Amino acid sequence: MKKNYNPKLIEEKLYKFWEKKKYFEISKKKSNKKSFCIIMPPPNVTGILHMGHAFQQTIMDILIRFNRMKGKNTLWQVGTDHAGISTQLLVEKNIFKKTGKIRQDYTKDYFIKKTWKWVLKYKKKIFYQMKRLGNSIDWTREKFTLDPDVSKGVKKVFLILYNQGLIYKKKTIVNWDMHLKTVISDLEVKNKNINSIMWYIKYFFIKKTHVLNGKNYIVIATTRPETILGDSAIAINPKDKRYTKCIGWKVLVPIINRIIPIILDNDIDIKKGTGCVKITPAHDFIDYKIGIKHSLHMIKIFSKNGTIKKKLKIYDHKGNKDNFYSTNIPLIFQKLNRLSARKTIIKFLKKDNFLIKKEYINSMIPFGDRSNTIIEPMLTNQWFLKTSYLAKKAIFAVQNKEILFFPKKYKNMYLSWMNNIQDWCISRQLLWGHKIPVWYDNKNKIYVGKNIIDVRKKYNLHENFFLKQDNNVLDTWFSSSLWTFLTLGWPKKTYELQIFHPTNVIVSGFDIIFFWIARMIMLTMHIVKNDSKKSNIPFKKIYITGLIRDEKGNKMSKSKGNIVNPIDLIDGISLEKLISFKTKDIDKNCNKYNNICIKITKNFPNGIKGFGADSLRFTCAALSNNSRNISWDMNRLQGYRNFCNKLWHASRFVLKFVKNFKNTDKLLKNKLSFLDKWIISELNILIKNYIISIKKYRFDFVANLIHDFVWNNFCDWYLEMSKIIIKKGTLEEKNSSKKILIYVLDIILKLSHPIIPFITEYIWKKIQSLKFKDFCKSIVNKKFPKYDEKYIDLYSIKNMKIFKRIFIEIRSIRKFFKIKYNKKIFLFLKNFNNEKLIFFKKYKNFIKKIMFIKEIHIFSKKYNHFLKTSVIRHIDESELLIPIKGIINKKYEWVKLLKKIKKYQIKKKISKKIISNKKFLENAPKKIVHRELKKLKILQNTLNNLNDYKKLLKFL
Repeated sequence: MKKNYNPKLIEEKLYKFWEKKKYFEISKKKSNKKSFCIIMPPPNVTGILHMGHAFQQTIMDILIRFNRMKGKNTLWQVGTDHAGISTQLLVEKNIFKKTGKIRQDYTKDYFIKKTWKWVLKYKKKIFYQMKRLGNSIDWTREKFTLDPDVSKGVKKVFLILYNQGLIYKKKTIVNWDMHLKTVISDLEVKNKNINSIMWYIKYFFIKKTHVLNGKNYIVIATTRPETILGDSAIAINPKDKRYTKCIGWKVLVPIINRIIPIILDNDIDIKKGTGCVKITPAHDFIDYKIGIKHSLHMIKIFSKNGTIKKKLKIYDHKGNKDNFYSTNIPLIFQKLNRLSARKTIIKFLKKDNFLIKKEYINSMIPFGDRSNTIIEPMLTNQWFLKTSYLAKKAIFAVQNKEILFFPKKYKNMYLSWMNNIQDWCISRQLLWGHKIPVWYDNKNKIYVGKNIIDVRKKYNLHENFFLKQDNNVLDTWFSSSLWTFLTLGWPKKTYELQIFHPTNVIVSGFDIIFFWIARMIMLTMHIVKNDSKKSNIPFKKIYITGLIRDEKGNKMSKSKGNIVNPIDLIDGISLEKLISFKTKDIDKNCNKYNNICIKITKNFPNGIKGFGADSLRFTCAALSNNSRNISWDMNRLQGYRNFCNKLWHASRFVLKFVKNFKNTDKLLKNKLSFLDKWIISELNILIKNYIISIKKYRFDFVANLIHDFVWNNFCDWYLEMSKIIIKKGTLEEKNSSKKILIYVLDIILKLSHPIIPFITEYIWKKIQSLKFKDFCKSIVNKKFPKYDEKYIDLYSIKNMKIFKRIFIEIRSIRKFFKIKYNKKIFLFLKNFNNEKLIFFKKYKNFIKKIMFIKEIHIFSKKYNHFLKTSVIRHIDESELLIPIKGIINKKYEWVKLLKKIKKYQIKKKISKKIISNKKFLENAPKKIVHRELKKLKILQNTLNNLNDYKKLLKFL
């Protein structure tokens, strides 16, 4: 092994070796092996992976590698998602940037061709990142959500659901994104608190005899005056006595002069505005609900690009066309966008004295989470799935513990949403995605089938019969919700589907429980049945991770300049390249560019140094607590880089002294020292707790257990003690220590491998070169260590606690008096009980050798003369005495001691003054007062020790 640990020299080479040897591919041979499968949440082909992906994929790979080592036939199914809206948005931006063309300037075929190029480019980048992370994936089974076999499966599911009456088409109000020109779901809408204006407008009564409070009009309040053109009624709450007499009256809509009724409805908020609300069923969700309830007309005023139509589209409450009202729109409003229409309407209202006042308020405004534009509620024809029916089995599966949530708190979140689920709008108005397998004739009659040939055959239609396919595509989440079984070959009864479905666990973020997890459970349980016709669940367990945030707790985003590419942490990147990468799509002359540069420079003034994949993975594991928000900490990344370095150097030491490595099974039956028995005991406790923690999905516990054992028990204690034994011990002690070192290191590597695969593989191969002629095998498929209770030696564990305390005390005395570690000293044991004395007698020679002690004596009266010239340390009720006369320079120590006493006296005086200040005690926070009191106590104890030492020096 080279002197210094350099992950760049080993990681990529090892991954190529694993791939070449096909270690990650599934076994297709029939056997009694248990299976284990994880379906990777397919990353979107919208760009490279970020730290959230690295975090979750590390957890998945730990589970995969662990279960592979447990002897299971493991499959980590990989794939990518076409991400309909996001990919289309990015490809359109890319085309515009390169050619200046917008969507209307090119054909669908041109766009699809460009999109496939984009997909191939980013799939290559994503897969490269996954390999650099060390993901043990069966690459022969890679899938894409638009692969031909996947598309066939998606169509088949659509047809099944449609034929069962669970998919239907309906004209209804939806969230319409004017920028994307498509419907989006409620889950893709983010409400923002925005400064808005509430406009107060007069609606005049039709009859001159109708008067309210001496006025011939009623006042409504609205934040969207542009929707006046679509008003169907005015509604008031039946409990609002101010307007009781107006019920049934009719008013005239300003500008458009439409006559509409005043109606009663309990959904109206009496305290909001004037308590009178204009009802526009085609452009507001609450108004739509009221419109259906009261059989109001739905009047559509906007086109799909957000401009005012030339002619109104009017429908009855069932969605049928109805020209009950005039469809004319004044020319001045036609083709105006929403904001321009608002300004023009306000101008007209002011001019004709309809506007009473305006009021500045804060209002919750819906925005599209991808386009960041204001969402318009819009009446459109869309395809829906009856999820309320599908939800029943999915709820039962979780309540009946067929599917378990980790952590448990997310179970209630899931059930709450599922019990109030709404039908799912599954159609999208995009160019990119799964085309809906529906065709229409000239009269818009619906025909459903696999393809146009199937439709003609199914409905007995001749070749010249006009058919046109639905222009819509399916929501991306529709194909994603079928992912567990489509990737395993459904609808065919493949070997993979029979062996690996249901999968064992899904690892996902809490932010997509409703988007993905819930929908997978619903659709899988409805579509996939076993041989007994029982519904198949998609996975047995759900592990929900938190959201990765930066060191300040901010969500990682490109605009903030705090997103980190995992590869930059693995390989390192200069500040210049980091800025260039993060600002490549931003104009250098704008403020946004300057702000991002400033933030990146502030966060990474010297760029990012390379830490290697193992350090990154260990950090991810250590951070995987049960919190919803996980702060990324570069200091911890450095700490786990140090851990890898520690393991590297410890292994170098072991390999330096161990020249051969025979079977260690017999070794554990030989006569071992208490130190050997202790490390083997602690090793077995580690194995036990490791397995318990991993079953509970507490990867942070696993990481901490390994870190603590390797750093403290193995390196700081056993290995350091072994160095002394190898130098000073008997031949038998030397051989025993060497064999235990290699044995423990071998187990450490196997335990650590699921988290840090590269460094463990490399070191393990070096160990095998000592053990076998054929050392090209891999740790990947080695058996995971088993816990064996018979190797737990409680006596050794107890004795090691005594040994550690004595060793630490002796080491601190040596350090304090600058006594060389190998200078032999005398040790007296005073007030030691029989149990401790038996331990000392049994291992006297060993302890003398390890601690460089000339002689150990049980203190008695004949040694009283040593009391005044010995350093005394207390261990519980026992005392250690170390004579120091003749060992130290008295004059030098005296001068040094007096300076030290003076220094601590000054510190004590300052602290005492603070504590005696009444104002401080009354006003300072309790934590600070407690801290100061604790500080004073420590200072006093230190002074007591120094004064004891002063007394001691006088007698020397």
